[in-house]
Amino acid sequence: MDNPPIQNFDSNEFRRILGHYPTGVCAVTAMVAEMPVGIIVGSFTSASLDPPLIAFFPDKRSTTWPKIETIGHFCVNILAEHQNDVCNALASRSENKFEQVIYRRSGSGMPVIEGSVAWIDCDLHGVHETGDHYMVLGRVLSLGVQHTHRPLIFFQGRYGQFSPIETSTG
Repeated sequence: MDNPPIQNFDSNEFRRILGHYPTGVCAVTAMVAEMPVGIIVGSFTSASLDPPLIAFFPDKRSTTWPKIETIGHFCVNILAEHQNDVCNALASRSENKFEQVIYRRSGSGMPVIEGSVAWIDCDLHGVHETGDHYMVLGRVLSLGVQHTHRPLIFFQGRYGQFSPIETSTG
């Protein structure tokens, strides 16, 4: 069976079309020489239940990801709808991204961002090249729900929040 021809489209068109699929916003954090570091990712998912693995996809151009990779441990923080300021701080190119970000340490010493919905503390399980990003697998060490806030959502190039559909019971 022949492969169908690939349509001509550019990266902007690809991003625009895939932007119709909403994603949650996560901060991946670590401690490097007793300094917190973090990156924002929108491509995050569970990868396996046995063993418990998660996956996310940092950009190869990230200057923070190599620091986290070297440590071999990280914490995924699922950001809450009110944490757009945290998202902007960690997405910035600032030297000290955590200047205004409050956090505590997980059992393995990684930053757990105050106010986040949930956190997942991980060991680095594997890294694979996938085009202009890496696919990172993390083996889950511990996890928890921190608050019952709704998550921060990224949709069609903008941040927003989840709004549940109200259903009637009858």
